[in-house]
Amino acid sequence: MTSDPIAEFSGIGVADENIGVILQRGGEELVLYKVSDRFTVAPAAGVDPSDLADRIGAAQYQLIPFASGNRTPLVELAVPPSELESAISTARELQTVAFASHVYQIREDPETPIYLTNEIVVQFELDTPPDEPEAIATEVGLQQIEPIEGVPNTYVYRVTKQATENPVKIANRLMRHPRVLTAEPNIILPTTAHYRPRDPLYPRQWYLHHTGGNQLASYSHISVEQAWDITRGDRSVVIAVTDDSVEIDHPDFQGPGQIVAPRDFKDKDFLPLPGRASDNHGTACAGVCVAEENGQGVVGVAPGCALMPVRTSGYLDDASIDKLFDWAITHGASVISCSWGASAVYFPLSLRQRAAVTRAATQGRNGKGCVVVFAAGNANRPTQGTVNERGWPRNAIAGQTEWLSGLAVHPDIIAVSACTSLNQKAAYS
Repeated sequence: MTSDPIAEFSGIGVADENIGVILQRGGEELVLYKVSDRFTVAPAAGVDPSDLADRIGAAQYQLIPFASGNRTPLVELAVPPSELESAISTARELQTVAFASHVYQIREDPETPIYLTNEIVVQFELDTPPDEPEAIATEVGLQQIEPIEGVPNTYVYRVTKQATENPVKIANRLMRHPRVLTAEPNIILPTTAHYRPRDPLYPRQWYLHHTGGNQLASYSHISVEQAWDITRGDRSVVIAVTDDSVEIDHPDFQGPGQIVAPRDFKDKDFLPLPGRASDNHGTACAGVCVAEENGQGVVGVAPGCALMPVRTSGYLDDASIDKLFDWAITHGASVISCSWGASAVYFPLSLRQRAAVTRAATQGRNGKGCVVVFAAGNANRPTQGTVNERGWPRNAIAGQTEWLSGLAVHPDIIAVSACTSLNQKAAYS
């Protein structure tokens, strides 16, 4: 091995002039652009984000949850464009800052911010000598955190202070090495909620069962009453609803043994309650699944089943998917329902995210595999395909645009669109 295991292979992979602007992810290459007036920092342990903002001279800040273990959230700071580079340089010199990075956008999706973390996933060839991964990682300033379960020779690394480049550049260079199969920075982006049911009482829940009527087409319901003749569910069958929150003190979730293993990944506790009045999407979705048959309000499809309410952080990165599915698997979920998706127009899954989904679908439910369901989306667009876009607000998306929902097209996921009472796909779905 040479003293520089990366430089030797500089003739392949991303071209030198594109190092740092190409995000290699899920077998795709996505072009990145820097946001001109924002950047992120990861505070050192015990550091108050507001103190950092004052020290750097940022006008405002917001926390970006980082789901990986007990690591602190990223802090997004806003500065005038003319001061961006100097502010980042200042942040990187502070002992109170563990990591600092630009905020990015993908060329095809300028409305969605992309936040870099200080983590990179690297997959090595199976015949790589045991000591070589550490040598390669150390050379570029990476420190191993943990292996990825179910994917041989694949590890999560932390970018240390010894690294001289950002995670995108490091990953680009690692992809040139003949021992490296995959090198992907762990990125964070916002999630967006999907389908929200609105019907308040069972007689109005036409999607469960109806016998016809105005604006009610035949077979536009799921024939739930015939299913109830067989079973209304059993508490041993646990449905994990992962969403913005679940109002676990709602009357429809008070049945004996109905709530199982609640988790809040946003506040890092076990009470996944709404933080504000508008956080009602998860409660509605949970009601569709398991609202108790108690003589009031609505009734769920499977009122006899148990509910595992899981509050997500509202952001999506490798670790958030890992933690979410691992919690569901280890606490007995049979079904994992996710009525949300990435806010990005084009979102290929990373290796680590694909592995987490496959692990749930094949190893969950005591080895039988969990049923994993995601919403297909709210934009009336293909889960994978090209559309000639026009008429979007602010012309945010225009011309030939590629759409990809990496979650919806995953082979182990069931993607669900909405349908109307006329038995047609909903216009928004």
